[in-house]
Amino acid sequence: MTNTISRIIDLAIHIQQIPAPTFHEQKRAEFVKRLFESEGLQEVVMDDAGNVYGLISKKGKKTDAKPLIISAHLDTVFPFEMDLTARPENDRVYGIGIGDNSTGVAALIGLIWLMRERKIELNGDVWLVANVCEEGLGDLRGMKAVVDRFGDSVLTYLVLEGMALGHVYHRAVGVKRYKVTVKTKGGHSWSDYGQFSAIHELSKLVVKLTSLDLPREPRTTMNVGKISGGTSINVIAPEAWLELDLRSEGQAELEQLISSVERIIREANILTNAGKPGLRVDAEVIGQRPAGQIDPTHPLIQLAQECVQAQGLEASLTTGSTDANIPLSKGYPALVLGITTGGSAHTKDEFINIAPVAKGMEQLIKFVSRAWN
Repeated sequence: MTNTISRIIDLAIHIQQIPAPTFHEQKRAEFVKRLFESEGLQEVVMDDAGNVYGLISKKGKKTDAKPLIISAHLDTVFPFEMDLTARPENDRVYGIGIGDNSTGVAALIGLIWLMRERKIELNGDVWLVANVCEEGLGDLRGMKAVVDRFGDSVLTYLVLEGMALGHVYHRAVGVKRYKVTVKTKGGHSWSDYGQFSAIHELSKLVVKLTSLDLPREPRTTMNVGKISGGTSINVIAPEAWLELDLRSEGQAELEQLISSVERIIREANILTNAGKPGLRVDAEVIGQRPAGQIDPTHPLIQLAQECVQAQGLEASLTTGSTDANIPLSKGYPALVLGITTGGSAHTKDEFINIAPVAKGMEQLIKFVSRAWN
């Protein structure tokens, strides 16, 4: 392992040690901003959304070349109270958020180091962006601000993910998210027995939702990811709620699922009006990620595959829900590349594999070097 790759891994661990739950990325963003400045990037700035930008100016001769935007999200799914201990063990590093996406952010700086070492001259500008709000209910608002800034006047939007090495994401999975709330009168569990419980009614609703028959092709999913409610063990719950995540590779299939979910919620309220006074079911849209894709024959997708394959890896075309959803949904060229492999993302056992980082960075430097050819 070269000294530069060791530095990238050390930097990933350093970044991982700075807590950055979605909506609370400022300390990590400020750290990256200082790194951009110390590495001599131009036009370093933090925008109103909290995204950090830095420019690597071209040195080549193509004066009309469009800029390449390379981004990595700062935020993590984990709350502040989680243990941030990182544990290097054998050929792995364990730690929450180490792969998603501390390694992706570290790769932005690693790219600067490698370009400087190899004296690479670009034929177009490269904007490095460390963006906020990719995870959870962030609803990609960081990337929305990035795309609002650059629009379609770019070569491509290249999104870096820490643990996706070997994959080239060219399709964006459509997502819609709801918070579903059930409200009742509540009461005492003994003296008011028979009154409607918000928890019981919400549980019935979950059974109906998860009984829907979802297509396998195109892949379509539903997940109740969070549920809460009630006051005490001996209180008939006056309120309970859940957060529901709907996804599909097909826009028509996603719309059909959305229609089915909203029908079940409407029917629950019809029953309320008919014979269950004091019971109400409400659904609030709390997130939406639009679908999109870039043709796999696009020259930049072909280039990405070649750069992956040059590392002796299979380049799998794949779909996902990432920051690339935003530019792809607008018809702008975008793709996702990974920096290494790993596992147990979004859990306390998350880890990255150390050895593949070298291949991931080599793939990245090759892509950037050849992007304007």
